[in-house]
Amino acid sequence: MSITSSVTPAWWRGAVIYQIYPRSFFDSDGDGVGDLPGVIARLDYVAALGVDAIWLCPFFTSPQRDFGYDVSDHMAVDPLFGTLDDFDRLLADAHARGLKVLIDQVWSHTSNRHAWFTQSRASRTGPKSDWYVWADPRPDGTPPNNWLSVFGGSAWTWEPRRRQYYLHHFLSDQPALNFHNPEVVDALLDIGRFWLERGVDGFRLDAVDWMMHDSRLRDNPPAPPAPDQSVPAKLFGMQQHIHDLLQPEMMGVLARIRGLMDEFPGTATLAEVSSQPGAFERVRDYTSGDEALHMAYTLRPLRGGFDWSTLHQLVSDVAACGEGGWFCWSFSNHDTERAISRWNPKKTEPGSPPDPRFTRLLMSLLLSLCGSVCLYQGEELGLTEADLSLEQMQDPFGIAYWPEFRGRDGSRTPMPWDGTQPHAGFTQGGIPWLPVPPEHRPLSVAGQEADENSLLQDWRRFLRFRRAHLELIMGRLATVDFPEPCFGFLRSHGDERMLCLFNLSDTEITLDLRPAGLNRQQVLGPYGAAFHSIGARIPAPEYGFAPTE
Repeated sequence: MSITSSVTPAWWRGAVIYQIYPRSFFDSDGDGVGDLPGVIARLDYVAALGVDAIWLCPFFTSPQRDFGYDVSDHMAVDPLFGTLDDFDRLLADAHARGLKVLIDQVWSHTSNRHAWFTQSRASRTGPKSDWYVWADPRPDGTPPNNWLSVFGGSAWTWEPRRRQYYLHHFLSDQPALNFHNPEVVDALLDIGRFWLERGVDGFRLDAVDWMMHDSRLRDNPPAPPAPDQSVPAKLFGMQQHIHDLLQPEMMGVLARIRGLMDEFPGTATLAEVSSQPGAFERVRDYTSGDEALHMAYTLRPLRGGFDWSTLHQLVSDVAACGEGGWFCWSFSNHDTERAISRWNPKKTEPGSPPDPRFTRLLMSLLLSLCGSVCLYQGEELGLTEADLSLEQMQDPFGIAYWPEFRGRDGSRTPMPWDGTQPHAGFTQGGIPWLPVPPEHRPLSVAGQEADENSLLQDWRRFLRFRRAHLELIMGRLATVDFPEPCFGFLRSHGDERMLCLFNLSDTEITLDLRPAGLNRQQVLGPYGAAFHSIGARIPAPEYGFAPTE
């Protein structure tokens, strides 16, 4: 993926976007939950990282059944997080620091306490009767088809007031909106306009693959059985999801969203694309052309491994998508196990922490891939996935599936600001909504600020290095074949080309660089990385991955 125009690129092309999960960022009022004033208080820290923008997870009015992703009022701030004035101040303070602000827009569904749903379920003939997806039961009273919820069980819940089922792709508290109804799209665009007029720089669009369903409500076919014929804990994986999501009519909705954004020059959209088959192609299609979104990331890399063959195939698949569209890369977020733990090469050894060199390898790879980047809060500190007990968990998804699946709480624990303070400085008041893991205290911001060799300082140095090389921000990517365990590719923009090399093993390796056009050898230490400007050796970068002689 690359930019082909000679004009000055838009800010979002190659941007590094820092994802903030407000509940767990910083608690300003002592109630144990992070809030908007807490984000404001820590904006200097975010700006000092060297990122371009923040992505703010939901802070809207919500029953918090899915911790903000069940919105009951899209144009109001939940008192848990502050006020609309707090948001306006956050926006102004971020802009004063040179940070763009993207906010989550959860448009595929609402809370079942939303006023729209209250009206819709009241009658089959009311003004909002078809704003959600309703269907009659089968003759035997069972749901209208075999669609499954991501969170388990049928995707349909019976509503006695209407004598019909309603569709929900996630919790039953999150009824799906009917995007086949243009009035629904109009209403959502009005919500978007409300926030754009307040000055936000764009939206992260949640779960775009789920926005459109098959209007004929046809059954999904079964997925091929697992090689060992076992039944997975998550039944969602037993179907091919060709009717409940991934519908081609979605492109028309995206065009309307893009039309809204074009009314506000300089704004951008970031779409979340599922890991379902064809994910990279959808990223390309969703972000190609003047009637498409600006950028998108897919959950597919987060579902796979971190070995040579997987990475090689991943980058090859992206390169095969051609020059259309714009990728954004994410290794961690609020819905998945933290990458450092997920891909830890020593994961099979209980209690073994990740090798610090491996955490730096992940950093250098993430910031070298083509496109834009999402950096999840705490990733720059090397936070590992928290190992919580059932009694400590809050996530209904994890509680329902314990212990087969531990849910999403392990990646949502509070940011450790000062390991010497109670609750690592996250709150000065009550008990945090999730505990601070003891192993996160030594990784606190205060501790790493004082250590020039810390991972946090390396992130800052690498981001400065990236900003100095346009080929790393906007360049094309081409794979280069190196033998396992070396993984490498070329980034190129205009006359600038950079070779990026990564040693995926814990042993030193020596490489012949002639496949990349360099008549020399390269020594890479365990989990080492190196970068070469083709035609001229770049100065040794500050972040500790200098090419070795």
